[in-house]
Amino acid sequence: MSAPIENDPPLSPNSESSDNVAVPTEPSLEEYVKTQEFDHQCSEEARKLAILSSDESGDSDDDSLWSSDDNVSGATTVESTPYEVPKIEANLYYAGVGPKGRGPRLIYRTSDDKFEEPSGPEAYRRLMRVIAVPDSHEFGQNLTWDMIRDKVVELLNQRQIKISSVDFVRFTWLDKKADKEIEEEGDDDDGANEEEDITYDDIPPIKPVEDGERHYTNPTIWIGVLPETLTGAVAHESSKDIRAFLDSLQVQNIDIAYRESVYKTLPGHGPALFRHVEDGDPLKNVIDNVSVPLSLPIAGRKTTMQGTLGPYFHVGNKLYAITVRHNIFLLDGDNELYSYHESAPLKKVVVMGTPAFTNYLASIQALIGTHIDSVEPLERKINTFSTRVQNGINVKESQIKLDENTAELAKTRIKIDNLKRFFVEIKKRWSKPKDRVIGFVRWAPPIGVGVAPHRYTRDLCVIELYKDKFRHMIGNVLSLGPELSPSKLKALMYERIDVPSEFKYPENGLLTLGGILTADQVNNPNTLNLQGDRIRRVLKRGFTTNTTVGTLTRFMSFVRKYFVTGSMESLEVPILSHENDSGTFSRGGDSGSLIVSAVGEFVALLTGGTNKGTGGSDITFATLFEWVWGLVKEEFPGANLYFENLEEFLADVA
Repeated sequence: MSAPIENDPPLSPNSESSDNVAVPTEPSLEEYVKTQEFDHQCSEEARKLAILSSDESGDSDDDSLWSSDDNVSGATTVESTPYEVPKIEANLYYAGVGPKGRGPRLIYRTSDDKFEEPSGPEAYRRLMRVIAVPDSHEFGQNLTWDMIRDKVVELLNQRQIKISSVDFVRFTWLDKKADKEIEEEGDDDDGANEEEDITYDDIPPIKPVEDGERHYTNPTIWIGVLPETLTGAVAHESSKDIRAFLDSLQVQNIDIAYRESVYKTLPGHGPALFRHVEDGDPLKNVIDNVSVPLSLPIAGRKTTMQGTLGPYFHVGNKLYAITVRHNIFLLDGDNELYSYHESAPLKKVVVMGTPAFTNYLASIQALIGTHIDSVEPLERKINTFSTRVQNGINVKESQIKLDENTAELAKTRIKIDNLKRFFVEIKKRWSKPKDRVIGFVRWAPPIGVGVAPHRYTRDLCVIELYKDKFRHMIGNVLSLGPELSPSKLKALMYERIDVPSEFKYPENGLLTLGGILTADQVNNPNTLNLQGDRIRRVLKRGFTTNTTVGTLTRFMSFVRKYFVTGSMESLEVPILSHENDSGTFSRGGDSGSLIVSAVGEFVALLTGGTNKGTGGSDITFATLFEWVWGLVKEEFPGANLYFENLEEFLADVA
């Protein structure tokens, strides 16, 4: 990790962010970690931050290759032909070319080497490597590769093949020797003089011996195409075109191969967001602001408004998220359609604006301080009970108390150590605004009220997310947070005890989302309150008020919004604060939060509320997600809220 930036002036909340501005701390981070207090805590050898282990083998999908369904590679809408590659070969032929033993999917090849299918997922498989073609090859001498490559591209274009790349390479792998018994070797008595004076320099270099025969392929014209766009049959015909061209040049011993690939740049976007942590983890109270479950606190890269990120979705291999436009765009700015164009600068989005990040660092320090304040009382108790045990006073009871307080002190010191290390990592790796960038605005229609046909408010923004920041994502999962205990949350969601509740507190406080509540369902609540009235409880997690429970009513609210130029009217979904909870359902900064049902259905996108002051909304207003999602799907055909195979989706950033 890089050293912290010191002595930079604090950033004004109204100024544009600067990549070189760090959040100031006192004292400096380097001085802080060298203090006696920090050294004392570190000497306790506290356990490291608990992180969910990931499968490093990258082979978890391989079992499916040995299923009875032996479909061929390539586009799946055509019937099998003699030129389609068997499924196992398609997926494993290039094993080793990619990271973690993986490789691109083979579509078709002209090489005559025989692929030996492994006998099962755990069996030995050869690992291929890509190597360069020697400079002495004729394509670098009498014939030019540039001319040949351009002609190959022309031939591919004639067949409307969606090329991603055309390369000229070779491949090599080790053919493993067959297992056999080793013949017993006799003692060599001829080396009687072996112990003569020999220096290290007298011993010739020992060349490592590979357990097998190394194979090298012919130079290969390696053609990349977009996934699921080419069949083996079409590739075969295309290879005949290329072979005819090479024959006209009297070029032999060239292989042609097609594989699936997508061209991409490989920029970094700062540290990845953290995984969600288990209940009881020392970081449970502070991790949500920088972890992957829903409701990340967001801001525009060059604006000061702070809001909440809504649900994720994907189109193909791209990752997006939904929020409200006014989190990123100034309300008094141009209210025009925004659609990203590659010629324009990116409108970047960050996790936490600078004021929010400063407060976040302060909240971590406050939690550390709370634990530090508990150390001295525990030490006094330990001394008291230790003295009683030594003096034979209530030995059995005193020993139990001594053990309890000793264990509690050890846990507290572990928490302090973990939180301090977390603070150091956040301060060093997240202080620069550029390291908190998570994506950019892809599409934001103008804010509209009274939009036909339902007269709803349209306040919507779609952000394209950098996948490498979300490599630990777990899909559309809402963290219920540490603020409300499971029993408290259950009581708020359903206070009746005479009939079973829909709401089940999820394992580790992670509510998996699925399904969209329709307008008809809003009009037909399915829960009874203590008075026997039919109601629908909903919950949300936002940047400002964290997890709150409210009541969704079936009676749409009429809202009039006033502007300098006049007023506009719309109908809103009203969310009422819970009658048995003194807190408000939402406050400023919660806009963009997804409101969900007791069983995790998408209900609405939070847009605003009514209140004269700033203490929170009397009534929170939202737009039905059913309608919002319809707008998104019109702009992003193929949009999907569900991530059936996250490992595959995130494979390119694993």
